[in-house]
Amino acid sequence: MASIINSTTTAGVTVTGDNSGSLQLATNNGTTAVTIDTNQRAAFVAGTAALPAITTTGDTNTGIFFSAADTIDFAEGGTACGQFDSSANFKFNSGYGSVATAFGCRAWVNFNGVGTPAIRGSGNVSSITDNGTADYTVNFTTAMVDANYAVVYGGATDWRTLGADGQANITTSGVRVITRLPSNASLSEVDSVALAIFR
Repeated sequence: MASIINSTTTAGVTVTGDNSGSLQLATNNGTTAVTIDTNQRAAFVAGTAALPAITTTGDTNTGIFFSAADTIDFAEGGTACGQFDSSANFKFNSGYGSVATAFGCRAWVNFNGVGTPAIRGSGNVSSITDNGTADYTVNFTTAMVDANYAVVYGGATDWRTLGADGQANITTSGVRVITRLPSNASLSEVDSVALAIFR
């Protein structure tokens, strides 16, 4: 049975480190499990997916571990399920078959393109610029790191099509969208325009 330190005082138990200034908690074989330094920072063992460094009572194969320098890993049931790597990429296993980098939707918008453009819902989109009939620029709240992102378009009416007006109109601050009739390629406004940005 583990040793228990009891205290009847209202202040509880205070444990002070030695002259080095740090406090270490070790197992009975002398292995340091936790170190608290003079800046009140707690350092744990690195752990593994099977035995995470930070876990909870009764579910010791689920928690946080550290597989490499500048890397934070997550485990569920003894299996790695997520990671922030040393380049700040977020990786997770959600049907990939293994932990892989997640390429998230960086911006999205659904707007009414008839008359004055009106945003119905959006994420990371600050506004829609009306460039003229069936010609819009979707402006990002937070700029992209470059213009090499993918744009996915859609519309509520299947007799109209969407497309970017050339690569020159895909910039870090926004993307230009035009809508045309497929029959003769003439400009035609769309009542429901939707697009998403992935990178």
